[in-house]
Amino acid sequence: MRKAGILLPLAAALGAVAVAAGPGIAPADYIAHVKFLSSPELKGRRTGTPELDRAAKYVAAHFRTAGLAPLSRGYFQEYEVTVRTGLGGGSRAGWRDGSTSVALTERRDAVPLSVSGNGAAKGGVVFAGYGITAPEFKYDDYAGVDVKGKIVLVLRHEPQEADDKSVFDGKRLTAHAGTANKLVNAKQHGARAVLLVNDTPNHPGEDDGLEKIAGGIGQEDIGIPAQQITGKAAERLLQSSHKDLAGLVSAIDRELHPHSFALDPSIVADVAVDPASKKRHTRNVAGYLAGESDEYVVMGAHYDHLGLGEQHSLAPSQAGTVHPGADDNASGTAGVLELARYLAAQPHRRRGFLFLAFSGEEEGVLGSGWYTAHPLKPLAGAVAMINLDMIGRLRDGKVFVGGRATGSTFQDVLARTTVPGGLVLEQAEAGGYGGSDDASFTAHQVPTLFFFSGLHSDYHKPSDTWDKINAADAVRLLETVAGVATSLAEAPARPQFVRVQAAARPSASSGAGYGAYLGSVPDFGGPANAGVRFSDVRDGSPAAKAGLRAGDTLVEFDGKPVRNLYDLTYELQQHRPEDAVTLKVVRDGNPVEVKAVLGKRN
Repeated sequence: MRKAGILLPLAAALGAVAVAAGPGIAPADYIAHVKFLSSPELKGRRTGTPELDRAAKYVAAHFRTAGLAPLSRGYFQEYEVTVRTGLGGGSRAGWRDGSTSVALTERRDAVPLSVSGNGAAKGGVVFAGYGITAPEFKYDDYAGVDVKGKIVLVLRHEPQEADDKSVFDGKRLTAHAGTANKLVNAKQHGARAVLLVNDTPNHPGEDDGLEKIAGGIGQEDIGIPAQQITGKAAERLLQSSHKDLAGLVSAIDRELHPHSFALDPSIVADVAVDPASKKRHTRNVAGYLAGESDEYVVMGAHYDHLGLGEQHSLAPSQAGTVHPGADDNASGTAGVLELARYLAAQPHRRRGFLFLAFSGEEEGVLGSGWYTAHPLKPLAGAVAMINLDMIGRLRDGKVFVGGRATGSTFQDVLARTTVPGGLVLEQAEAGGYGGSDDASFTAHQVPTLFFFSGLHSDYHKPSDTWDKINAADAVRLLETVAGVATSLAEAPARPQFVRVQAAARPSASSGAGYGAYLGSVPDFGGPANAGVRFSDVRDGSPAAKAGLRAGDTLVEFDGKPVRNLYDLTYELQQHRPEDAVTLKVVRDGNPVEVKAVLGKRN
């Protein structure tokens, strides 16, 4: 799971009642699925790996045993992802100082960053401090220096990070400290490549280690070559300019004023990044239980996770360790398997059930995005989609339900559903879009409900293990989901899709450090580095008011080129609510320019 929405009480509206007869789902059967899917042997079920394929076969076998019909080749719907597998032979970092050449040793002195672009660059070097442009803090490392066509040397993190009185924050790093933002900022200022170095003077006693080379899936190319170098290598680079890292860090932090400068013109750096990548097949798993009509209810969950934490881990120091993903989302996948077995044993319904297990969710809902673009059954027949993502760690019996405003009958269905005693349903978000596979169906105007037991401290970490799953409460939740699904399958009228207006942004939010709000919904399966294609636009949002539409591809934001989602995210972070901006999109092959007034972000 990638994110959750705002949690608001809903219990009063739903009227929880006593436990009804259970659907015959045993906690022992449920936890057995979770144990297998989160076992060390499956190595975190990363998309594009043999271990995820093994999980797919497990899901398919249980669909077959339950009596579901395949809709494609052996229950599988295959698609391709691009996976970075390491480095090719062309990566390098070094410089020439007059007649002297310095070549840094890969993995010892320098290593390409995971989000680096593919390419090579040579040029003079500019030290650009922390590489930050933060107008809200009146701080800009690029003020007074020209980096066009140059290689920039920048520090990790941000100034005064340990100072409680810092305008940045002092208690936690702001978005400006992110590596991706530093690279985009360098690119937007015209730099050709980036050398990133640890700000070790701010962290005495800490190891000046290089990041591990991590493979990525999807659009991880940020569009500029970038390598991390050691502090020792950076000191050598600065030597001829009679500067040292400790002195520069101290001066910036003391004065909160940039100390950027061009290195001696005799120095010409040479930076190249040559990532190795390949196309790999991955698959969604689909099984169908027919009803009396061609209409059906979708029951979905993603079965992939983070693998060894190469990408999106919240415990980056433990990269290389299995991230088992018991709650995220073996718990939801186990729920789909048990619901498939239970519902297949019930009398035939007015409508059928389509059970889907998606891969690629952690990389940007790739699997559900692929499915909705290439459905195995017409989406017009889908009366609703129910998504289960992280349902295994209920606290105080709370279940968060998202998307209820997207279906005209959802409120009534939920109110009539028998909820086991001790279980309380709460609203997960006020808007219509969740942060998981339900969003792919919402973008195609399928009403969606999203069941979720809440985030926790083990999210996206190796500590998300099966022994922390509350199987008894998960089964009680599945009783509720079974009741909702059955009501939707039996109801005389199907719910009509409701486009939910964008939630009002609180006036107290300044957007400082987090940026403004546009309201576009990105299509993560769009072409790489060709702009940001929108899978949808939220009703009532600044994007909608500006006339932007689903299918538009944003290529320019207020005069700055947009090649990928990193660029768009950076520009939104650089702007404030109520800023008026010019946006250029490509629509049906033609350029379109619109004006938008940005909104406030939660």
